[in-house]
Amino acid sequence: MSWSKYAEFLAFAVVLVLIPGPDFAVVTKNTLAGGRRRGRWTAAGVVSSNFVQGTAAACGLGALIVRAQPVFEAIKWAGVAYLLFLGAQAIRSAIRGQYQPLDDDAEAATKTQTLAGWRQGFLSNITNPKVLVFYLAVLPQFLTPGANLGWLLTMAWSHAALSLAYLLVLTAALNRARRILARRKVRRSLDATTGAVLIAFSARLAAEHA
Repeated sequence: MSWSKYAEFLAFAVVLVLIPGPDFAVVTKNTLAGGRRRGRWTAAGVVSSNFVQGTAAACGLGALIVRAQPVFEAIKWAGVAYLLFLGAQAIRSAIRGQYQPLDDDAEAATKTQTLAGWRQGFLSNITNPKVLVFYLAVLPQFLTPGANLGWLLTMAWSHAALSLAYLLVLTAALNRARRILARRKVRRSLDATTGAVLIAFSARLAAEHA
């Protein structure tokens, strides 16, 4: 394994991280609902899942899960159901249009809210089998013959670190614009859009063949 190959992987990972997906939608939803702290905890949940799946794939556990078709299918359909649930929540919020006035971020994010943010981030990512497939299918493409476990873990954890950096920047940007974005009309539009996006991701995941 060479540093040039590692640099190639980092460049590829940056592009991949910047493509909006379920993680983007879930972090956006939670940041607008609960502020920067809840958004950060949601990002931490996403990255915790990346860390777990990347480590499992590097150690060979991911390949076993993918080969065990019933397990893989169970993970897939759990992800479909969870994204659908989050999307329905956002749509319901848009229909109701009832939002609490914004408080300071430190006061708005209670312990329960932050844990809920972490849980949503973790579950939305851990139940997405495409993440595990990415680690199993893409990481080996950047390895040279004889590369050891250390390089696999380095690449997997680097991807998690890049995801965290991007989601924290996203959270900060959304929080800065939160006063504008949280106006009732704007918020209802954003909730409706976010809900539709999450439901679309759920439908796309359901339609994919493992």
